[in-house]
Amino acid sequence: MTPIEYPDREMLAIDLANKLAGELGATLRHEERATLIVPGGSTPGPVFDDLCAADLDWARVDVVLSDERWVNEDDPASNARLVRERLLVDRAAAARFHPLYLDGATPEQALPRLEDVLQPLMPAAVALLGMGADMHTASLFPRGDSLRLALDPHAPLLVEMRAPGLTHPRVSLSARALASSLSLHIVITGADKRAALERARSLSPAEAPVAALLHEATVHWAE
Repeated sequence: MTPIEYPDREMLAIDLANKLAGELGATLRHEERATLIVPGGSTPGPVFDDLCAADLDWARVDVVLSDERWVNEDDPASNARLVRERLLVDRAAAARFHPLYLDGATPEQALPRLEDVLQPLMPAAVALLGMGADMHTASLFPRGDSLRLALDPHAPLLVEMRAPGLTHPRVSLSARALASSLSLHIVITGADKRAALERARSLSPAEAPVAALLHEATVHWAE
């Protein structure tokens, strides 16, 4: 794990957006396309606000969510809605977005079709993830019903996930799919998540799913 601490959240957003843009640009210089994995939640919003204006050939970038609640994009809980409103604007509006939701299907019914779309896009060039105070990342929850599968070294790209306290079923990239990214970043803010990150470093992935990815990750933190 490589930790980077920032004096404030504004500097974190600006610097992290520049890093992500630089890594995507480096990939596009020698590859036809580049895949960017992004999270939902409130923390990455300011990063998206800066990243969307980056001077990239966004038409050659594929944007994939790390996870999604099984709701229509019109729902306020939709991660796709956040990404469309905060990232896929300005120059980044030219990117190709691949939602993790199919209307009229259950997660289990949709997974094979969603995986068929994602398979050619992997491994991702760049992945940005968040982390909850319970040490989950993407939708890999400590008490999730499919966590064992999601952490398996031979896991599929996608898993469905249900866990106590969740209002909606989730679909998530597996730990294997996330860890295969050529560059992996985790963004967290606040003292509670800093403390959770420190706890995760001494726990197993079954107890703290983010621990499955920390050895690959650069962690960006601001109070």
